[in-house]
Amino acid sequence: MRDMKNGTKRPTIKDIARESGYSKTAVSFAFNDPGRISEKARDQILLTAERLGYIPDPMARNFSLQRHLSIGFLLPQMVQYSLKNPYTLEVIAGIGAVCEKMGYTLTIIPPLHKSLALAVRNAAVDGLITLGSQIDGDIITVMQTRLLPFVMIDGPADEATSSVHIAEEEAAYTQMKAALDYGHRSIAIIGLASATFAIEQESQSVAAKRMQGYHRALGEVGLHFDDVNCLVSECTLEDGRRTAARLLAQKTLPTCVVTMSDIVAIGCITAFREAGVAVPDQISVVGFDNIEEAMTITPALTTIDQPAAEKGKLGAKTLFSIIEGRQEEPVHHQIEYRLVLRDSLKQL
Repeated sequence: MRDMKNGTKRPTIKDIARESGYSKTAVSFAFNDPGRISEKARDQILLTAERLGYIPDPMARNFSLQRHLSIGFLLPQMVQYSLKNPYTLEVIAGIGAVCEKMGYTLTIIPPLHKSLALAVRNAAVDGLITLGSQIDGDIITVMQTRLLPFVMIDGPADEATSSVHIAEEEAAYTQMKAALDYGHRSIAIIGLASATFAIEQESQSVAAKRMQGYHRALGEVGLHFDDVNCLVSECTLEDGRRTAARLLAQKTLPTCVVTMSDIVAIGCITAFREAGVAVPDQISVVGFDNIEEAMTITPALTTIDQPAAEKGKLGAKTLFSIIEGRQEEPVHHQIEYRLVLRDSLKQL
């Protein structure tokens, strides 16, 4: 018999069937549904496959199973931004832990040619998890056409779609109220890139909900968005530094910066320190997420804690329940948040 490992031909199921003495159907069962053949037959087939150097073609295997055995994670931003945000990475880690346990791979899906709908259309996955994305009609149409289940983490409210979230408006209200309770009235808000500072009651995006929380807290002390410095930033350290530089270029610094992202807050602290502006003695900074770096930056960051990895795990578990037919009706998980007071916020 020719040594298949050293030859140029890739061994096939037909080769294994010939060498083991079993049918091609039995060989297929040995890899894809071993319960349908005897243990003796399975062991003989697998030993033959190993001797021949056979590795199953994953595409052919997935075709026979009618599954891709992969879950897609739809990035909220372009790759160069998303993967620089530790909060996003913690969510991915939570999803990945569940995928590994279930024997699935995790596919990271950025916009394709700047189109999320095109990315979803071409994704070889059994289901999708979105993070903070505005799911427009085109994307929903693609997923419905493909019968592709999905779960939203930090997404817009949709009773028809399973979701994992915190009470965004209440969390933002708590965050802003902490700054106000410490006596701050000269405040800069750094929102997410999608944030709008006009209060849109119809909008259900994370940024809009947080703006509504800020607006309510400010209103309780007689302030409005016209009375605060409102900026936006991508969720990266570099953009946080750039946004802080814009504040430093102004004639008067605010006494407190309230951000929608810890990594942006950390970028601000770094830029202030490099400019010789002491945090919190000259300016306080408040974040949102409670990523690991929030505890290690000096000064430690006051922030809203939302467990990113737990969100990822719960989102993935929910999606697998849908894929396996154990969850037919939409389910909405609201996770608790909490305010974590640290050294970056100073009483005036």
